Amino acid sequence: MPKKPTYKGVYMKWTAWTTLASLVMYFWIFANVARARSKYKVPAPAMDGPVEFQSIMRVQSNTVEQMVIFLPALWLCAYFFKDSWAALCGAIWIAGRIVYALGYYKAPARRGLGFGISMLASVALMIATAISLILH
Repeated sequence: MPKKPTYKGVYMKWTAWTTLASLVMYFWIFANVARARSKYKVPAPAMDGPVEFQSIMRVQSNTVEQMVIFLPALWLCAYFFKDSWAALCGAIWIAGRIVYALGYYKAPARRGLGFGISMLASVALMIATAISLILH
């Protein structure tokens, strides 16, 4: 039986699964932009169009912006704190991004809850990492 892959003795299986799930979620958002380009006849590289298209485009843009914070925080937390905690916060982040997207698609003003959920998850990952670094 193959040995479990570790990084410096830490096995981060749940964080890896959470990372894959976040990429699947992002692919869904990316595909929504592609469908919106076709539906609203907004050819690339244009970023402007009807409000409905702009909302879908902003979800994609904001999610990329948030992933820059989320992914390093996720892996730092898994390594320095705990894999299962990182994965749980990561799952909450993904759920928050889905709530954000679905709310924004209906009306831009409805994006707040999902944004808050995902931001709190990212902050929790950073705080857990910082506490672990301070204590160890």
